[in-house]
Amino acid sequence: MPDAPSERGGDGPLVDPARPLEGRAPLVDWLYAQSQSGRWGLSREGFSAALERSAKKRCTSGKVTLHQLEEFLSALHLEDLALACACAEGCEAAWEHFFATYRPYLRTAAAAILRCSSGSAEACELADSLFADLYGLADGQGNARSLFRYFHGRSSLKTWLRAVLAQRHIDSIRAGRRFEELGEDDAQDSRQLTPSGPQLHPGDPHRERYLALFGRALSEALAKLEPQEKERLRLYYTEEKTLAEIGRALGEHESSVSRHLDRARRDLRGAVETILLRGFGAENGFAAQAGLSDPEIALCFEYSAEDAPIDLDKLLSRTKPQSPAARKRP
Repeated sequence: MPDAPSERGGDGPLVDPARPLEGRAPLVDWLYAQSQSGRWGLSREGFSAALERSAKKRCTSGKVTLHQLEEFLSALHLEDLALACACAEGCEAAWEHFFATYRPYLRTAAAAILRCSSGSAEACELADSLFADLYGLADGQGNARSLFRYFHGRSSLKTWLRAVLAQRHIDSIRAGRRFEELGEDDAQDSRQLTPSGPQLHPGDPHRERYLALFGRALSEALAKLEPQEKERLRLYYTEEKTLAEIGRALGEHESSVSRHLDRARRDLRGAVETILLRGFGAENGFAAQAGLSDPEIALCFEYSAEDAPIDLDKLLSRTKPQSPAARKRP
């Protein structure tokens, strides 16, 4: 696979958050080709609009350089983003592929959430209920708004769908509890307290808990890293050094730095998933926490990708890595 066209000279100028892709035609062309959007008949303009939504989401986290934007966009699940974008635009071929490929997966994911068989009526109902929102229901003014437009490609489409399903199930449980707790004596009072007009979709009441558990798991996983691995991550994520700069600092080749970072990211994700699945004992002022289910873990990653208040400077506090010669000593 060819490398993405480089936009950097040092760290490069900052991106305009209102127009992050302005003047980035070569990069958009490369990303469009990598996404294989053409097989769905998705235009470059349509895919570029999806990229811009993702880029603007990235820019909300603070100042972003051109190089950081390029790395962010290149790391997106581009084929998944193209499929979601094509489905949102009503492409028949994309929808046929999505239905054939993801309907069985959605039913399996729903079964895991509900703890029942994938062929049960409950699992099928939960999974299939998602299709109307994915397709896009008309609002009061006749406009369709597909749920796919909220997929930004940072996670895989499967992870995102599983998180949406889990959230839908949580919402249904919460709504059911509100209904059950509403007694006849409270009905009149509730009508007086309920405002008229359209209601905003409530947020997940467990969101902060999931974010806290993710941060706790990430902290535990990072603490187990070798000093050299931790330093490599610190230089890349908190000091925003280039691969070449990290290589010079650690006495490694640039390609080795890239390979080590890729492996560290995979290993960290696996470690965090394992920790969340296992749960936590009571320690350091934290209460014991039971392990999470797969859908709950998916929500942890989805929420953390959006706005987790994780202090990487603290988690990746500076350590003094050993020199290559020192690491070879018996």
